[in-house]
Amino acid sequence: MESELCLIAACIWAISTIVDILISLASLHLAITILFSPVSSLHTCALPYFTEVCGYNGPIYMTFPTMALAPLMLEDYRKVMVDRRGEAEQFSNDHIMECMKKVIPVDLKQTIQVDEDLQIRAYYAGHVLGAAMFYAKVGDAAMVYTGDYNMTPDRHLGAAQIDRMQLDLLITESTYATTIRDSKYGREREFLKAVHNCVASGGKVLIPTFALGRAQELCILLDDYWERMNLKIPIYFSAGLTVQANMYYKMLISWTSQKVKETYTTRNAFDFKNVQKFDRSMIDAPGPCVLFATPGMISGGFSLEVFKRWAPSKLNLITLPGYCVAGTIGHKLMSGKPTKIDLDKDTQIDVQCQIHQLAFSPHTDSKGIMDLVKFLSPKHVILVHGEKPKMVTLKERIHSELGIPCHDPANNETVSISSTLSIKAESSSTFIQSCSTPNFKFLKRNLNDKINSKELSSKEGGTSSMFTRRRSNPHVKHLNRNLDEKFDSSLSCGPELEVSDDRVNEGILVMEKGKKTKVVHQDELLLLLGEQEHEVRFANCSPIYFGSLDDTHVMDCISRKSLWLSQLSSKLSSELSDRNVQNFGEYLQVESFTLSICSKESCPYRTTNRIENESAAAFYCCSWLVTDEVLAWQIISILEKHDLSST
Repeated sequence: MESELCLIAACIWAISTIVDILISLASLHLAITILFSPVSSLHTCALPYFTEVCGYNGPIYMTFPTMALAPLMLEDYRKVMVDRRGEAEQFSNDHIMECMKKVIPVDLKQTIQVDEDLQIRAYYAGHVLGAAMFYAKVGDAAMVYTGDYNMTPDRHLGAAQIDRMQLDLLITESTYATTIRDSKYGREREFLKAVHNCVASGGKVLIPTFALGRAQELCILLDDYWERMNLKIPIYFSAGLTVQANMYYKMLISWTSQKVKETYTTRNAFDFKNVQKFDRSMIDAPGPCVLFATPGMISGGFSLEVFKRWAPSKLNLITLPGYCVAGTIGHKLMSGKPTKIDLDKDTQIDVQCQIHQLAFSPHTDSKGIMDLVKFLSPKHVILVHGEKPKMVTLKERIHSELGIPCHDPANNETVSISSTLSIKAESSSTFIQSCSTPNFKFLKRNLNDKINSKELSSKEGGTSSMFTRRRSNPHVKHLNRNLDEKFDSSLSCGPELEVSDDRVNEGILVMEKGKKTKVVHQDELLLLLGEQEHEVRFANCSPIYFGSLDDTHVMDCISRKSLWLSQLSSKLSSELSDRNVQNFGEYLQVESFTLSICSKESCPYRTTNRIENESAAAFYCCSWLVTDEVLAWQIISILEKHDLSST
């Protein structure tokens, strides 16, 4: 498992399970990399706990906007959980600061080589400021993790953008797995009408929303409507996090929609003329108003505090613009119009206000998910971040309409995805030529069926060609290969000779960095690599007796070796009359067998260093290919048994 790698992508949110996750990964000795996409308390709240308490010290990647906004979101989450809910502190502000020092920023479409195997790249996801889809490639396996994304542009952010790629796996969110939204402009008119009617009747409008995304989208919408209608009723957003988030929206214009970019030079869309900060002392102030308050699901915080005060009045309106998780007050309000809501065993809220539900979620709908899957055409799809019954419906649709295997694993369920690699390769001319060598196979057949031009056309289009012999039947001279010729319907054929020519050859796939993949013939490989042919040769070094060496003492070394080789050549030629013994001066050669005089004091191929008569012996080295092994040992045997002193 040492080469395995784990990506934890934008999903660290449950501190209660994070220790179990870390222990499981540590037991597998996996290299862990964390990728963060949308910055929200739901997606980032456990990060400081993971790094500073659990001890994770691997790489953490975020886009620049996410890196800027994450400390604000984390501190806001910490305050809500500790100061307002009274829960035990899981991490401190110092933990947040230390955690953020470990973050590595990444820009859109910037390719990051994390290590030798892992490569990542971020793509624009819409949804909220800084959200990104992450492409990851490990070896030959490639995948995309979408995180939260939106395939439809809105007023302040653009639609998700990603390159078409060959993917083994796509992991996509499925928040709205079965929902197809109607016209955005129709939804906006409905929202504005509901808000306008409420404030015109003297009521207050509470819009629970997260600090990022829907707050800015709806502020732009209402600010523009207030301008056109010349309304003087105040619009507020809760001070603190939303104010800071708006500051970053003003700075990071390049991450916003095309319309915001185009009008930026004349007016910043986030400089709201009719929106102002809200003070807690104004909750019970008389008169109509519109208030944006966090969090979006009324799960706690300031939005819950305001809801308690405004819900009992029939004049007031609660409009829910996004998705609400089951168990939250927002989800209870969306499931019907309750008259009572039990906050806890001691607190019950009287709900008399109007409830307005509107699909202003920044998540893509079912059509957007299908469009992305069809565009990327991965080999496998995994659905996450959704409700099980709806995920099952979407899974079946992806499989039936797109023919792509789809999975919807439950928590703690393992899914194994096999990876296959298809490569486009060019073929060398030598390899193509080798495949052109005919490979004929002959087969006699009896065909008694009637032949028509359509059948012949089918045969001609295949890999085999049909030929017939002349028959004694006077009606058939030969089988014409012109497929337009008409045959008599009563004509039948006798035995035929079928000739098949299936041309198959083996090639070598060459993959070089920065070059196109190529299939070459095996004879081209060494030339392509700039190497010489490699042969496995056997070697042996043994003593040989020449009689007294004193006679050659006055000779120089080269002359002595030349004399001895000449003697050896004569001896072998007489013993191997059917072989061609060649003397090349420095060595003898018979087929692949080569022999030379060895002057090394210590030769690695020497079989023995013991010599009966040192004054009458020298050593010879020989080598050969396995194909000439019998010949080699025949020659060695000749040299061992015969005394060359008489030669």
